[in-house]
Amino acid sequence: MFKIPFLDLPPLRAAAGTVRLPGSKSISNRVLLLAGLSEGQTLVHDLLDSDDTAVMLASLKVLGCQLEQVPGGPLKVTGIGGRLVNKDAQLFLGNAGTAMRPLTAALALLAATQGGAFELAGVARMHERPIGDLVDALRELGCEIACLGSEGYPPLRLSGPSRLRLAEPVRVRGDVSSQFLTALLLALPLVAQQDVVVEVVGELISKPYVHITLELLKRFGIEVRADGWQRFTIPAGSRYRSPGEVHVEGDASSASYFVALGAIAAADTPIRIEGVGSASLQGDVRFVEAAQAMGAEVRAEANALEVKRGAWPLKALDLDCNHIPDAAMTLAVMALYADGPSTLRNIASWRVKETDRIAAMATELRKLGASVEEGPDWLRVHPLRAWKPASIHTYDDHRVAMCFSLAAFNGLVTDSAVPVRILEPHCVAKTFPDYFETLFEVVTARPEDIPVLTIDGPTASGKGTLADEVAHELGYVILDSGMLYRATGLAAHRAGLDLDDGAAVAAIVPAMDLHFRKGRVTLGEEDITEALRAEAAGLMASQVAAHPQVRSALNQLQLDFRRVPGLVADGRDMGSTVFPDAPLKVFLTASAATRAERRYKQLISKGISASMEGLRADLEARDARDKGRSASPLKPAQDAQSLDNSAQTIEESRDLVLAWWAERRPF
Repeated sequence: MFKIPFLDLPPLRAAAGTVRLPGSKSISNRVLLLAGLSEGQTLVHDLLDSDDTAVMLASLKVLGCQLEQVPGGPLKVTGIGGRLVNKDAQLFLGNAGTAMRPLTAALALLAATQGGAFELAGVARMHERPIGDLVDALRELGCEIACLGSEGYPPLRLSGPSRLRLAEPVRVRGDVSSQFLTALLLALPLVAQQDVVVEVVGELISKPYVHITLELLKRFGIEVRADGWQRFTIPAGSRYRSPGEVHVEGDASSASYFVALGAIAAADTPIRIEGVGSASLQGDVRFVEAAQAMGAEVRAEANALEVKRGAWPLKALDLDCNHIPDAAMTLAVMALYADGPSTLRNIASWRVKETDRIAAMATELRKLGASVEEGPDWLRVHPLRAWKPASIHTYDDHRVAMCFSLAAFNGLVTDSAVPVRILEPHCVAKTFPDYFETLFEVVTARPEDIPVLTIDGPTASGKGTLADEVAHELGYVILDSGMLYRATGLAAHRAGLDLDDGAAVAAIVPAMDLHFRKGRVTLGEEDITEALRAEAAGLMASQVAAHPQVRSALNQLQLDFRRVPGLVADGRDMGSTVFPDAPLKVFLTASAATRAERRYKQLISKGISASMEGLRADLEARDARDKGRSASPLKPAQDAQSLDNSAQTIEESRDLVLAWWAERRPF
């Protein structure tokens, strides 16, 4: 996950490959609550690992549930059997509506029947999300609920005991959020000594999410009798019984971004999406129908989808989106690639989600240059051809961040492709922590569109540390070119090759799966950092570096590190020879005395004796050799920014380089 202030996406051109979806948020939190309330143990497979599930798990633990993660396997949940273990607790639920609403209902009813006091709170945005209709329904039942801030909004205090009135139907509005009805359906079996009836007032929105609730209740032993979508009866004597094992299917809302990706950019080879398909419980899988209406070619299996571009540009559509409220946001960005204006209707629920999503989508689409119209429950988006580079404010809303990643494909409809900046990209942790990493695995960009920042300099100037810091702040790939020859020699030696056979050594270079991050080097899954620092690795590096074939292969490998979203490369000739088109080239210097002192401190900290004078002499001699080399001599590129860090901390150098980089970006 990219825990950085912003992530810049270069213009993207194509997509192909396979995506494995994380578990459904809606199913994960429902299953966790049901398992926590049930008797016995439940093994939960493929549970979503996200912010929303984390707060639910933390709450269940506080309430007395036992949670055990089986190594490499399912989560074992031992439920409380409907009996409160802890009757006094404060729960923090972040911005997770799928935790706040059902826990409010369940704890209000348990406090009423068993006594207790519970306070439920969240982040500031959660305290702006209405819960009054659920609170009103629970108060009508006899629950004692106090709104600790604004009436009708969290934070809440739930207390008891109190006398419940279950003889009359429980009435709840259905036209604001289906989560209110879901919360009651999940909680009322706890107190169903008699038939309990729930009546929906008004038109129920987001019916597919209620369908998920009803199906999961069946798995835990509760057979709710439904009369259409207006009246639901929980039978007398209902109680939760663990099914033993539950498998969480992939998140259909998250699938929408990759279905859209296929419709937009999979022109030759389809995107395969594993985890949802024709057998999915989730209503958002019907996003596929909307994508098909816009021209996508889709092949559905029981638990997988394959999506390819069909019509291009996409076809405009006018759609009632009540059945796919979360996934429909993706259509707003797809509309930018359409052949006419697209209208999304019946989306009033967007106003009370993680943010006011109608206003948010309209605002951010306009930043890109789009013409957008909005109403109380609709949004109209016109296709866009003259795109502007934009910083997309994500409002701490995971779906805004993921939707707007698709705007990076603007080069498919304009000759002047522009990058897109996603602010606070880590907000995707709510449902899909590795979203951007997953996206980058299946998209391609032109090499010239992928930004490169180079940091060259003499030995012990700190260029590797600086490159690591800069790459981390930008979310970019890192290339430590100085370690490539050592890694090549080590890999060839391990493969049993003759290091004097240049052709044989060069042949293994393209297959080396090397990664550099925070001063560590991995080859495949193995950390080889310490092995590369050994004297033997240096000797092997010198041996293989003598072969022209190896140097040529490593030059290509260096070029291949130019990957989405961008690259920071450090070495001796990254800016002058390997990446001469890099928009920012830094030549890092420091006095020989400063570098000798740094190296001395490093060696002493490791228990290695050293002489300051000797280290300085060695560095000066190394500088002379590097500058006098016939191949790739050490020298700054003509347009390099010189940075003497003799008197700077690494943080000061990093911030200066990032400031130079910001001057070269279009945002």
